[in-house]
Amino acid sequence: MSPHPLSIKGVVIHDRCVLLLRNGRGEWDLPGGRPDPGEDFPAALKREVREETGLDVDVGGRVDEHLFEVLPGAFVRIVAYACRLNGTPTTTLSPEHLELRWVPVAELAGTIAGYPLPAGYLGAIRQAISQPRAPSDRTV
Repeated sequence: MSPHPLSIKGVVIHDRCVLLLRNGRGEWDLPGGRPDPGEDFPAALKREVREETGLDVDVGGRVDEHLFEVLPGAFVRIVAYACRLNGTPTTTLSPEHLELRWVPVAELAGTIAGYPLPAGYLGAIRQAISQPRAPSDRTV
């Protein structure tokens, strides 16, 4: 068991774009959050994505796990999963984020629109992109 708080994150890719949220620290973030007591990781992620974006997703395989320094000396254990969108990409931004953006995968870099994208998230996105997809996912 890790001594660090846990956050489950989803890499949601649709039409060659990845879903990112800008948080109150001015960084791009993947949707997700903390599991409730007794809640498994995929169920927690599905719930969190719906709460933060209004989207329904299928949670796929784990693509990354790393420690992220949220503030100096404060670390969170990030566990990221590839997600597939169910339905339309119509989103609703929750009050806990400042902005929501579908960013073309080809444009991913250390900063997007002047705001940082943490390296661990960029690594998780690259892992999700490189995963083989089932035939039904080819257009994602």
